[in-house]
Amino acid sequence: MAHRKPHLPSKLCPVCQRPFSWRRKWARNWESVIYCSERCRRQGRR
Repeated sequence: MAHRKPHLPSKLCPVCQRPFSWRRKWARNWESVIYCSERCRRQGRR
């Protein structure tokens, strides 16, 4: 049986326009997370 987590919050990345879900490493600063990845973060600041 697969473990699914439909209750996790998600956001839309402004660079790639893809949705990304909450991760444990973002637990403390989820409100300030804007980009889905380091690659999008670097592209977004240009």
